[in-house]
Amino acid sequence: MSDFKDHFSQQAEKYAQFRPTYPAELFQYLSSICKYRNRAWDSATGNGQCAVKLSKYFNHVIASDASERQIGLAPISKKISYRVAKSEKTDIKSDSIDLITVAQAVHWFDLNQFYNEVDRVMTKSGIIAIWCYPLFSINKEIDSVINWFYKEVVGSYWPVERQKVEEEYRTLEFPFREIKAPNFQMTKEWDLGKILGYINTWSAVKKFNEVEGTDPVTGLREKLLSLWGDQNFKRKIKWKIFLKVGMNI
Repeated sequence: MSDFKDHFSQQAEKYAQFRPTYPAELFQYLSSICKYRNRAWDSATGNGQCAVKLSKYFNHVIASDASERQIGLAPISKKISYRVAKSEKTDIKSDSIDLITVAQAVHWFDLNQFYNEVDRVMTKSGIIAIWCYPLFSINKEIDSVINWFYKEVVGSYWPVERQKVEEEYRTLEFPFREIKAPNFQMTKEWDLGKILGYINTWSAVKKFNEVEGTDPVTGLREKLLSLWGDQNFKRKIKWKIFLKVGMNI
């Protein structure tokens, strides 16, 4: 896996602790549009949060990720088979998958190779769903500071693939018959420490630390404290989910 761009293994524990989880309604919807619910594949599963949700609806879930460390943090389930593998090449049986999901990850893939693998493993009636979520929102004042940090402080340290997320996957190649999907969002109530922990999982923050030798989140914390008030106070956080759903042409 020498060409695997691993932005997350070094902070896999933080990723598992601080990343937001997807709403149950998303998985209810995806399962409802599948003709069969025998087997799902959660590609680039990370710590398995989507695989666990899918296992409520499918007889079996294959959850793969190129990061062995991420897979090691996933919860064990009799209905989930975890595999360390790149999404572009797996040992999944051909014509066997009823639903393929990729959450906040397909922009890292070699799309041509991945879509070839999708064609190979997906059943004729199968569904593919990919989604991303750009920057979160809290309120006007706090959002302004977060946007400044995101663009001006660590902006130059984002990998180029992040641009696809900024574009809400609108420009992403998607060679399937697209299905119009409902709108979904994630909402959480977090205190300031949780927000800063989440920001510390960003690949741009990790890269800034490596290059500059300092933690940019320290300065951000000082700016946010005066706006947040009691740092233990929990505020409502929102992320819009941009979802593309398709089936075989």
